[in-house]
Formats: sequence, C-alpha cells, structure tokens
Amino acid sequence: MKIPFCALFLACLTTIALADENPVGFQSSTLSDPQNNRSLEMVVWYPSATTGVTQLIGDDVVFVGAAAVRDAPPAAGKHPLLVLSHGYRGNWSNQIWLASALAHKGYIVAAINHPGTTTHDRSPQAAAQLWQRPIDVSRAIDSVTAQPEKFGLVANDRIAVVGHSLGGWTALEIAGARSDADRFAQECKAHPQLASCTVYGKINPASTAESQAALAADLRDKRVTAVVTLDLGLSRGLTDESLAALAVPTLVIAAGVPSHDLPAELESANLAKRLPAASSRYVEISDASHFSFLSMCKPGAEGLLEEDVPGDGIICRDGDNGRPREVIQQQVTSLIAEFLQSSIHKEDGYSVLK
Repeated sequence: MKIPFCALFLACLTTIALADENPVGFQSSTLSDPQNNRSLEMVVWYPSATTGVTQLIGDDVVFVGAAAVRDAPPAAGKHPLLVLSHGYRGNWSNQIWLASALAHKGYIVAAINHPGTTTHDRSPQAAAQLWQRPIDVSRAIDSVTAQPEKFGLVANDRIAVVGHSLGGWTALEIAGARSDADRFAQECKAHPQLASCTVYGKINPASTAESQAALAADLRDKRVTAVVTLDLGLSRGLTDESLAALAVPTLVIAAGVPSHDLPAELESANLAKRLPAASSRYVEISDASHFSFLSMCKPGAEGLLEEDVPGDGIICRDGDNGRPREVIQQQVTSLIAEFLQSSIHKEDGYSVLK
C-alpha cells in the first residue's frame, strides 16, 4: 500500500530518539574465500554495555561518520540481525547512519563490500558474477551468527536484509525473487533510459549460458525473514511469478524526487505492484533523491566531489527546497524500525519475525 505524505510527515515528527545512551561496538574483518577468490570486507555494529572511548567511524572530508567503540564487548541477550547491501560503486560506509541508529535500538548490523561493484574494487570479472551478491549476504549471516562472543547472540528468527539501489535487488534475491535475463533485456528495450539498464550493460552478468543459469538460480536464504529496499534498481528483471510468491515481508521505500534514469514509477512502484499486498508496504518520500540514502555530506563536500570527478556532486543533493538529509534519514530509520517491529510476534519468550 502507498502511504500518503501526511503519514510520512507524522512518521518523521514522531521519530523516537535513541533509547540506548551507551556507545555501540564496532568491528571490522575480512571473510576469506580462497575457493572463489572472493574475500569480503565486513563491518559489524552491535549493542554493547561498554564504557570505552568512542571514535568516529567512516568520517572523512566528505561524509559524516558515526561514533562507536572499536572491539567493544557485546551486550548480553539475543538481538535481531540486519545485513546491509550497498549499491553499485558503493561501500559498507554508505548507510552508517542506519547501522548506528539500529545498533542503538538493539540490532546487530553487518555491512559488506561486494567485490566488483564497490568503490575501491571494480574488477569486471567479479562484477559480472552478480549472483554472488546474495551469497555474500549469506556469508555475512554465517559469520555473525557463528561468533556470539564477538558480536552478541543472534535471535535466529529475526534476520533482515536492507539494500540500497543494486543492494535492493540483492535483498529481494536472497528473499526468494528470481531473475530472468531475457525479461530484463526486453524491459531495457522498452525503457533504455533506466540507470539499471546502463549498469547491467556494464556488468554484463548474463554473457554465457552458464552465467544466465547462475543468475536465474534460486538464491534464497531461508534464514532471512524480512527485507527492505531503498530506491532499488534492476527490479524489472525479476519475474512476476517469484515476486507474487515472495513469502518474506517486504518494505519498499522509493525516492520521490523526479528522476529520468531512476523514476520511482518504473522501479520501486512497479515492484510494489507485483508483491503480495498482504505482506508488503510501499512508501514514496517526495523530497528524497536516490542519494538521500547515502551518508550525510559535510559543508563544501559537493564541490570536493565535483573537483575529483565532475558530476559526482549529485551525491550530496536531495530534493530542491526539501528537508535536510538528516531529517529524511531519521524518517527512513523510523519507517524501517516500525516495519520490522510490526512483522514480529511473541514466541518462546522472545520476539521473532513472522
């Protein structure tokens, strides 16, 4: 269902301040994979009762970071797990604002760099293995759930995935959506202006019969019990049948600022129409751009980005005359937290996702 602007405005006004004043923990590691030559950089934010000294994580001359205590001991008890998947050319730091906020709310939050499609790894060979992205997320779940002494104990029936842009496609795939290369090719003939078609052409993930089969395979991880997409791309290549049968509660959040190459009506809204109405929600934020879901920019950051790569200044822009990015992100955090909470019930004395 589409939530009207007034409801979105109220959601923003009623955003609850972080309930946990204690610092959160932060750890980084590398997940090895010698068999497939696909090592993953992974970071984890998690609840902690530490009194250690915080430091800013992911803070630089362009983007605002968030405070955490490195290698802090985890808090006691079971915690829901959320895994973040970044977009094309993105990285694990893009949704620091969300990771930090949800860790303060009691979540263990893992974020990974997907080889080939991340900021500092543009390997064409790795990028072409698009089907590896959902597998990357499963590997992160494996790692976090196997190390409660480092990150805290995961409530195994409360595992969600949130993805931005290409990460939204990743989240849907791990929830059970299936891709069809031929369908996507036809969609790109009809809508060649879409950024997802341009990215797909660069990645070229279906160049052989073997890669087409790998892309079309069932990549679902049954441990995942809720997914959220943030202005996703590549949705038009997902089959109607797999989306209609998606058993996982899904929140689709779209950027409502008019866009030629990523219009909400052709991506997020189109996706929402093909999902089961009973278990999905659609929210379009009128003053959010595609880049409103990235970290907040510091004053002067837009000029620095333009100087480095002309055109990249758009990363710091939201809707004209709209709300500040910080306020938009508070709204998004509130929407995600409420969605995940509304998808739970009591079982065996603790909360689990339906």
